[in-house]
Amino acid sequence: MIPAATRLGMKIKRLRIAHGFTQVDVAARAKVTQGYIAQLESGLQKDPSLAVVRRLAKALKVTVGELVA
Repeated sequence: MIPAATRLGMKIKRLRIAHGFTQVDVAARAKVTQGYIAQLESGLQKDPSLAVVRRLAKALKVTVGELVA
């Protein structure tokens, strides 16, 4: 079974690429750093806050439910 942090990171990366966004683009849209996006995508950052998840979902043009499912 894939850990939840890894699944979230993989989904962020897949959505980011599908939209043609760079990590810098998503970071700016979600008001986090590019390094934070990189850590999420690699599974190193395990527990983003709900506020960050909401901003990421908006930046990636999906609902929170779609992002975390």
